[in-house]
Amino acid sequence: MGRAICVASGKGGTGKTSVASGIACCLAAMDKRVVVLDADVGLRNMDIVLGVSDSALFDFTDVISGNVSLEKALLTHPLVENLRLLSAPLGEKAGRDVTPKQMAELVHEIKRMCDFCIIDCPAGLDFGFNLAATAADCAILVATTDTVSLRDARLTRESLKKRGISDIRLVVNRVRPSLIKKLAAANIDEAIDRTSTRLIGIIPEDRAVIEAANKGTLLFSNLRAPAAKAYRNIARRICGESVPLMKISKKL
Repeated sequence: MGRAICVASGKGGTGKTSVASGIACCLAAMDKRVVVLDADVGLRNMDIVLGVSDSALFDFTDVISGNVSLEKALLTHPLVENLRLLSAPLGEKAGRDVTPKQMAELVHEIKRMCDFCIIDCPAGLDFGFNLAATAADCAILVATTDTVSLRDARLTRESLKKRGISDIRLVVNRVRPSLIKKLAAANIDEAIDRTSTRLIGIIPEDRAVIEAANKGTLLFSNLRAPAAKAYRNIARRICGESVPLMKISKKL
């Protein structure tokens, strides 16, 4: 039986989907069977980030409604062995009739066929967040060092705990030491304190992330990209390895 990890942020614009996809790809590259479940009901982006937007024929509502089997609905990634995707439905009212119980049953079925189910949670704390959080075993909280993001991350942590998730780890994304040095952003210790969450990784600001997303290419295999190295380190920690935090260039 696999483990379902909800990747949440609270605030939009933290790079949560890029983090979720990067970690998922790295876990798959470590010979783990990975299913990415896009829980961003109405507004999905994971298929674009993974470069398979023209290939995702089904979404999780097709499985829940019984229109298609889970095995058929899962899209096997053409370039990353062991990685599969189950998309979210598109449209303002799409998926609104799905219940947390149905989502939990779906995720339970997914966990029977993989090592990790990475659930990309939508920003905010409304319907889609509740679906994702109800189905998860643990969570990764993605935040940047700005004050609004850290406050929203703390509120998201509290909401996750209310839904029964106690194993929550923090990823501080888009870190720029130059801003921290100028006191224009919180440092890593402050981010941990403000969110009351244990750290599992830091990811530097890296323009390669935006370039990869815009081109529909995968960043994780780019050995020169600092963010890709950070994704690999986080994936290794998820698997129980002891990996030191990477040093981030002070020029950023």
